[in-house]
Amino acid sequence: MYASSQRYLSASSGWLILLFLICILSSPALFAQELVNTTDSTCVQQDVSDLIRTALKLPVKVDKKGSILLIPIIGSNPATGFMVGLGGQYAFKLGQDYTKYSLLSGSAQFTTKSQQLYLLKNSVYTKNNKIFFTGDWRYLVFSQPTYGLGTNAPKGGIVDYQFNLMGMETSLDSLAQPINFNFARLYQSASYKIGKSFYAGVGYFLDYYFKIDDEKLSLVPGDTLLTSHYAYNTYYGFSTTKYFSSALNVNVISDTRDNMINPYRGHFLMVSWRGSFKFLGNKTNSNFLSLEWRSFHPLSVRYPRHLLAFWVLANFSPKGEFPYMILPATAYDQRSRSARGYTQGRFRGNNMVYGEAEYRFPISQCTGILGGVLFLNATTASNPTQSLDLFEAIKPGYGMGLRVMVDKKTRTNLAIDFGFGDKSSGFYLAASETF
Repeated sequence: MYASSQRYLSASSGWLILLFLICILSSPALFAQELVNTTDSTCVQQDVSDLIRTALKLPVKVDKKGSILLIPIIGSNPATGFMVGLGGQYAFKLGQDYTKYSLLSGSAQFTTKSQQLYLLKNSVYTKNNKIFFTGDWRYLVFSQPTYGLGTNAPKGGIVDYQFNLMGMETSLDSLAQPINFNFARLYQSASYKIGKSFYAGVGYFLDYYFKIDDEKLSLVPGDTLLTSHYAYNTYYGFSTTKYFSSALNVNVISDTRDNMINPYRGHFLMVSWRGSFKFLGNKTNSNFLSLEWRSFHPLSVRYPRHLLAFWVLANFSPKGEFPYMILPATAYDQRSRSARGYTQGRFRGNNMVYGEAEYRFPISQCTGILGGVLFLNATTASNPTQSLDLFEAIKPGYGMGLRVMVDKKTRTNLAIDFGFGDKSSGFYLAASETF
C-alpha cells in the first residue's frame, strides 16, 4: 500500500511539474504579444467591492489609504476539538504615496478543549520608509504533534495519510507524539534605513514554553516509552516541562518590493542573527542564524499579476544549544505560511532549509479580480544525533490556489490553496499572499 501511495505521489508530482513548466515556457510568447498592445484602456483593475457597487448601482467608492479584511475560522481536529475564531489584516500607509504599505495581521481562536490561540504580526514602515518594524507576538494554550528531528522522521516508520486545515491536523496519526503546552512568543525588531533600499536594525526575541505535557511519554518500569522531545532535552540537559530562549537580535535587510502585501516586482532579503546569552537568563550562550530571500519576476507588462515568485528560508543553530521545541520547524515563520501540504511543525531540526517557487497568473484578465497560482516547495532538516545532514532527506510539496482581489488599492487578495505532500495534504484560507 505504501509503494502504491508513493507511485501515486510521484505521478501526481510529475504532472503538476509538467503543467508548471508548460505555463512558464508559454509565458515569453504571451509577454511578447502583450508588448505589442499595451495601450488598451478598456480594462481596469477591479476588486470585489467594485462588483458589488456595480451590481447595486452604488457610487464609486472614495479612494483610501488602508483596507481591512476579516476571515472567519472554523474547523475541527482530534487535538483541539471544534474550533472557532476570527482572523484578519489591516493594510495602511503612514506617509505619502512613496511610503510603502504597512501590514498588521492577527487572529483569535478558541476550541472546545479549552485551548486558545492569540496571534498578532506587524510589518510597519514609518513615514518616508525611515524605519521598518517587524514583529511576531503569540500566546497559545495549545497542543501539537511532533515526529522527531530531520526530514526522515519518524525514523523506521511511515506516517499515516494526513489532511490538515490551515496547518492543523484533522485526524490522529499513530506515529505522532502529541505535546500539550502553553507558549508565549515576543519577537520585535526595528530596522533603520541606511541606503536607498537597505536597513540595519536590532531587536529582542523571546520564546517561552511552559506547562509542557508530553502525552506519549512513559517512565513506568516495564512500560517505558521515551519520546523525541524527552530524549533530546534530557540528552542536552534541558528541562522537559518548561524552557525559554531570550535573545538579542541583529539584522540587515534589503527591500526593493513595489508592495509588501502583494509584490509584482523586486526582492526582499533579510539576514538575522540572534544571541541567547547567559546574562539574559539562558542556560548557555547560544546563537541562531536565519536568512530569508523573496524575489518577484514579472512576465507581463499588460498583466502585472503574471509573474514568477521565489522564497527561500534557511535557519542554522549549533547542535544542543536550544531546547527541542525552539529548534527550526516548518510553518514557524512569521506568518506561519511555509511548507503548504504539511501540518505545522511536521519537520524540525537544528538546521533547516526551505524553498518555494510560485507561478502567479490572472484568470479574469480584464478586471483582474480572479487569479491563480501553482506552487512547488521542498524542505530539508538535519538531525545530528542520527548524523543526518541537510539535503540528505528532502520532502517535496506542491499545489494550486485561487486568488480573489478584495482591495485593489492595497492589492490585498483572499488566498485559497490546496497543498499536497508526501502522504499529506491540506487546505489553506488566508488574507494576502503566502509570501
